[in-house]
Amino acid sequence: MSVVDFAVKFFQDSGVAIYFSIAIMAVGLAISIERYVFLQRARSENRKLWAKVLPMLQSGRFKEVHSAASGSDAAIGKIVANGLERMQSPARREDIDAAMEEGMMEIVPRLEKRTHYIATLANVITLVGLLGTIIGLIKGFTAVAAVNPAEKAELLSASISIAMNNTAFALSVAIPFLLVHAFLQARTTEIVDGLEAAKISFLNVTGRIKAEQQASAR
Repeated sequence: MSVVDFAVKFFQDSGVAIYFSIAIMAVGLAISIERYVFLQRARSENRKLWAKVLPMLQSGRFKEVHSAASGSDAAIGKIVANGLERMQSPARREDIDAAMEEGMMEIVPRLEKRTHYIATLANVITLVGLLGTIIGLIKGFTAVAAVNPAEKAELLSASISIAMNNTAFALSVAIPFLLVHAFLQARTTEIVDGLEAAKISFLNVTGRIKAEQQASAR
């Protein structure tokens, strides 16, 4: 039996509940792919922009940094632009930090958006699989009670097939979904930690340059 024939027979023997599981799987798969692509792009753009603006920051070319940061779609660009705009007026380190933290509060929810749905869908599809299992068993035992003894074995076998197929399919989807959820959460945390590190580097570099400028002005 080929893989295609096995899959067709599997779904034919699984009852109606399997189609709800398939719909949940499709939604979870779409969210997983979209989140993975989004986070990969955000990670790449942040690294490229930071590698570009850090040498400018270290040499005190703040106008060029602001131009590059404000013209970029990278998350780190929003944070750097907020910090530079706050530096235009007299401000303490804490004030600049607060301005950059405001940018972080806008960015982090976009990074975490929809990821939690994957874990929820993993739990839901497990319950739907369990529901399909119970429905299959109820259907089988109800049918067995009303048929001739010669037909009982065949009906019971069909109902158990429905029950086991629903459970197996639900678990085979739920387990990868939980792993994908953990991976996306780890990737999101990595990006947020990178933004925090860049923010601290920005504050340290700009603070040093400002102190050198004040010392040379005396």
